[in-house]
Amino acid sequence: MSDLRVSEATASVDMTNWVCPMPLRDAPNIVMGHGGGGAMSAELIEHLFLPAFGEAAAGELTDSAIVTVGGVRLAFSTDSFVVKPMTFPGGSIGDLAVNGTVNDVAMSGAHPLVLSTAFILEEGTPLSAIAHLAADLGAAARTADVKLVTGDTKVVDSGHGDGVYINTSGIGVIADGVDIRPDRARPGDVVIVSGDIGVHGVAILSCREGLEFGTTIESDTAPLSGLVAAMIATGADLHVLRDPTRGGVAAALNEIARSAGVGVRLSERALPVPPEVRDACGLLGLDPLYVANEGKLLAFVDPAEAEQVLAVMRAHPLAGGAAIIGEVVADHPGMVVARTGLGGTRVVDLPAGEQLPRIC
Repeated sequence: MSDLRVSEATASVDMTNWVCPMPLRDAPNIVMGHGGGGAMSAELIEHLFLPAFGEAAAGELTDSAIVTVGGVRLAFSTDSFVVKPMTFPGGSIGDLAVNGTVNDVAMSGAHPLVLSTAFILEEGTPLSAIAHLAADLGAAARTADVKLVTGDTKVVDSGHGDGVYINTSGIGVIADGVDIRPDRARPGDVVIVSGDIGVHGVAILSCREGLEFGTTIESDTAPLSGLVAAMIATGADLHVLRDPTRGGVAAALNEIARSAGVGVRLSERALPVPPEVRDACGLLGLDPLYVANEGKLLAFVDPAEAEQVLAVMRAHPLAGGAAIIGEVVADHPGMVVARTGLGGTRVVDLPAGEQLPRIC
């Protein structure tokens, strides 16, 4: 009888408009996976955008571009935020829009200075909701010590948006002597993460789907520029910094490994995954390495300076749980592997799309 009931229920569901976040890679149309920060996003950029841009495209494909103006090195980044729901435990699309761009700029070792803000609003969205998000955005900018210097507003027809989308662009100044780039990772480097992973993605999922895991999981969204400044102030030669947002730690490490032509070896036992995130991922069949973060960073540091950097990170309020999770190796260049708790090894590949779409 149970098999019959399932069959009848399935037959009554219209699945013609369903979209999988990680469909076949040869999909002829844009699908959710193209925005997930994984292999499909990379293919879209490499095979569609870059050929179309031609010689107008310049610079490395990093979270922020480094340009020199009047002898001053500037980091410039832009990002769009379409998170659903707009407000979630621990934050909203308003503070996420500031923190996300501030962090992208900071990962180049820059001190963020100014942001632009652009709002795309859906007709019919309550002004009270927009006011709340705008207040969150302003408060986040004050916390990050950046100025909102320009912006834009557009409105789309009802039913052709999802409440509020926000784009922010940011500019920061890179001090002399700072050289932080993905291709500077080299064998022997220690890989450090600033704290618990997977928190933001699980917070969004629990709110979106109405799931309860015994405790409220709040997003880790936060500006990391102060933490980066403290790390730079140690005088250590920081090779690479990256905030593992879309695609999580796995996507960030794969991109760095491929950029530098090195391998990365992780220790699963060393990964700081809080129990509630581990339980949620186990229940839902997710891998915490692929779940998005919004207030964490990865650092590649020479092993001789790792303990010094780690001590400064742990003294900062946003990195008390900082931990060494792996190392850079000359073997298997462009590949990330993990030593499992049972002593085996598994490949941690670049995700095709995103396990949890619309998380930032």
